[in-house]
Amino acid sequence: MSECILAIDQGTTNTKVLLVDESGAVAARSSRPVAISYPKPSWVEQDPLDLWSSVTEAMEECLGSLDGRGLAAVAVTNQRETVLVWERASGRPIGPCAVWQCGRGARFCEELRSRGLEDLIHGRTGLTIDPMFSGSKARWLLDSIGNGRAKAANGDLCVGTVDSWLLWNLTGGAAHACDMTNASRTQLLNLQELRWDEELCGIFGVPAAALPEVRPSSYRFGETVSLGRLPGGVPIASLIGDSHAAHFGHAAFRPGGVKATYGTGSSLMTSTEGVRGSSRGLSSTVAFATPDRVMYALEGNIYATGAAVQWLGDFLGLDDPAAGVAGLALTVSGNGGLHLVPAFTGLGAPHWNDKARGLITGLTRGATRAHAARAAIESIAFQIADVFEAMESDAGAGLPALLADGGASANDFLMQFQADILGRPVLRSGSTDLSALGAAYLAGLETGIWKSLDEIEALPRPRDGFEPRIKERERDALLAGWREAVARAVYSPSSHVDD
Repeated sequence: MSECILAIDQGTTNTKVLLVDESGAVAARSSRPVAISYPKPSWVEQDPLDLWSSVTEAMEECLGSLDGRGLAAVAVTNQRETVLVWERASGRPIGPCAVWQCGRGARFCEELRSRGLEDLIHGRTGLTIDPMFSGSKARWLLDSIGNGRAKAANGDLCVGTVDSWLLWNLTGGAAHACDMTNASRTQLLNLQELRWDEELCGIFGVPAAALPEVRPSSYRFGETVSLGRLPGGVPIASLIGDSHAAHFGHAAFRPGGVKATYGTGSSLMTSTEGVRGSSRGLSSTVAFATPDRVMYALEGNIYATGAAVQWLGDFLGLDDPAAGVAGLALTVSGNGGLHLVPAFTGLGAPHWNDKARGLITGLTRGATRAHAARAAIESIAFQIADVFEAMESDAGAGLPALLADGGASANDFLMQFQADILGRPVLRSGSTDLSALGAAYLAGLETGIWKSLDEIEALPRPRDGFEPRIKERERDALLAGWREAVARAVYSPSSHVDD
């Protein structure tokens, strides 16, 4: 009897569930939207139970397509840096999920900088002090609970990223663990020793007793309990952050390959042998881990790419915001001098400025909705180009092409503009499910469906390409306009930080 891997991809705005067969093909898929709320400026949160419900509903639908095939394993990939707290005894969440985009830890991050801790934290974790990472948000959540830190220190509370929350529920509370990629995004993990750092846990006020056990991405984390059509006893054989999973799905295992995931935000990642420092605002992180190998990466994170398009579509009152903006952008031949800098909660790599705020520059009486739409689409490519340039500098070698995936990569205009702005070919994945596939490949490694990275690299991986078409002078002029707009977005109003 043939077997499939059930791959769960829990993202910021939707949850996808796939059945992946032994050839690496997608046999079935389902999805559910995930609600997101903004209770204060720069606060972004989700309901943990709604998030879990989106997973169970999508699993139930997808498993209806098993057709007598067996389940070899469950694989999980997830939105990263999002963090929550729940009771260990009951599994009841206490408070919201503080989403990766959330800035409620900004005040504490300012305190860390004022204490001169930036070099210590960056040296231990590979990460710049920023409220995007989980540690400051976890501190805020614990402080919002009566005696939260004491309860956490006593082991009464669990603190975890989304992978550990899903694992907890899939195993009926039997396992509290996370993988190394998600752990490496918390600012609590010692990146060299791959364990929770006691000094950092003390600095952030997050007791290690509440944190999950840290394991490789490809690993038997536990077994499922019976949940609707999901049978009990199925091994949960991989956990991995979504950007890392997409990188693995591209089979970009070796240094020199760089991928960009075009989602709500975006991540660029390139593999490195060992921890590599950055002078250009990039993060060092774990790319993926198996029981016998840990691969590292340089990464640049962008807060708002697809989110900028969604925002503009909502602002303009379009019935289908993202598609409407994409359509409007094609009705003009240029941006009319407009640039949209989507610094809704600050700017990520390579700027790392949580004080920046979004703006539109270059407005004239002749500006139209279509020019704004084009500026929103172009802002994605410009932000990717800023990180790509920093990554090429830090890598110390030319990066010959960009591997692209994620929902917005389906936009041909965006992909062509990206190639033009980079002056490099863009190779777009033919799959819209790359993160889920990457997680499935790692589960297949653990369960023996695939024996090696070479076997995974040999799996079919359809791509199409976009070559740069514009001259260097035109490219430089476009980039100069963008960078002038970014400079205007970086400012320090006295009231930018929210409690």
